[in-house]
Amino acid sequence: MMFLATFHWGWLVAALLLGFAMGWVAVVHRGNGVSRSLAGWLGALVALLLAASLMHIVPGRFGYWLDLGLIIFAVYLVGCGLGSWLRDRVLPGPVGAS
Repeated sequence: MMFLATFHWGWLVAALLLGFAMGWVAVVHRGNGVSRSLAGWLGALVALLLAASLMHIVPGRFGYWLDLGLIIFAVYLVGCGLGSWLRDRVLPGPVGAS
């Protein structure tokens, strides 16, 4: 795990910054999200991939790519949370009609 973080630190920083930017922008646009059923399927897919990674089901190069992809995805989600939280703290909310 430390090898992935040491060798791919540039990609991890890029994922964090991209997630931060998307978290900052996502607060502005209130579009339609995914449906509950699709969110459930996506959550199950991530859980399945995480279980496959932790149990070392996927060997060799593809297992390495799976681990790297999951780490980059997690760092991206952390960046999204930080960007959204910071935008909420820094910028004032919408002004109500008086």
